[in-house]
Amino acid sequence: MNNILFFMTPKAMCDFLYDDFTIRQALEKMESAGFAALPILNKRGEYRGSITEGDLLWAMKNMCYMDMRQAESRRIMEISRRKDNIPVRVTTSMHDLVQRASAQNFVPVVDDKDAFIGIVTRSAIMKYCMQQLFPED
Repeated sequence: MNNILFFMTPKAMCDFLYDDFTIRQALEKMESAGFAALPILNKRGEYRGSITEGDLLWAMKNMCYMDMRQAESRRIMEISRRKDNIPVRVTTSMHDLVQRASAQNFVPVVDDKDAFIGIVTRSAIMKYCMQQLFPED
């Protein structure tokens, strides 16, 4: 298996945030989605980075003083993010994909114009590996 599209969750099935979202919108979306990290896109669909629950928590502490009204006026792109999940292209090798996934809980996938087309989750890779290593289970 050398095609990362096999593992990819397409954009239409992904939860993500737009770069003009407020901290409050991001908190609400993350809560309803149930994920600890989400990709950030601009309105053109280009990948801009990723944000975690921790990033939002520290932003609330440092920028909003735990006041949800202030969280409505601050944009997520104002937040210091610990790290952005580095995207890959569909032509990325499986070796590079697995290496990237070992350090990120999801790997964003972009096309040749940097448009976000989906994610590969670490769990999708692990599930495939389990099926290959333990086909009887």
